[in-house]
Amino acid sequence: MDNNEVYIRISDLSEANRPRERLIKEGANVLSNGELLAILLGSGRKGLNAIDLGNQLLKRFGSLSGIQKADYSALVEMSGIGKAKAAKIKAAVELGNRLSKEKIELDPVISTPADVISLVGYELVGKEQEELWVLILNTKNRLLGKDRLYKGSVNSSSVRVGEVFKMAIRNNAKSIILVHNHPSGDPKESPEDVNLTISVISAGKLLDIDLLDHLIIAGSDYVSIRKAHPGLWL
Repeated sequence: MDNNEVYIRISDLSEANRPRERLIKEGANVLSNGELLAILLGSGRKGLNAIDLGNQLLKRFGSLSGIQKADYSALVEMSGIGKAKAAKIKAAVELGNRLSKEKIELDPVISTPADVISLVGYELVGKEQEELWVLILNTKNRLLGKDRLYKGSVNSSSVRVGEVFKMAIRNNAKSIILVHNHPSGDPKESPEDVNLTISVISAGKLLDIDLLDHLIIAGSDYVSIRKAHPGLWL
């Protein structure tokens, strides 16, 4: 640190510029991600105030979703974080995860890809490996359940199509939706993703269980294979 650089503590800021006071007065939505993290952290470290430390966290892990993916041990390794602060961060992330899944209805209606993203996107985007989930729907497109089916490589050669329909058959479902993530950050469908979709559509016709869509989630974006390849459903 430059000896001529002035270290500004949170307490040195005017009350109107302190994160906690701004949250109380103006609401949490006006704060930057670094300021929100600063409130969780409570304090910084030598040479960095809590806001600076929060911004360093974001820089180190790339984004809030990067912090979500990070192991507890990786957070503890950062200078100025420690066990207590790391625990607070992971607890806050998990609360956000649970809030994203909390619904007024226990069996929400799935009408659009956006409904699927709202239901499972937050949780899936935080996974470090590919996971394939199957959403099970009734005749009114109400969610009957979620089957977290595969973890690792998700493609037509590694996924057993019979397993995809196992929970749907058991629950007398009318339709299913496939959802999987791309940890790389690119939601673009691969040829293997398309081949898997074709296999599931074909099997579904024999079982009288429709595949409504196959969504790929990556970061803040997603791809609907049905929208990208409508001809597969003809």
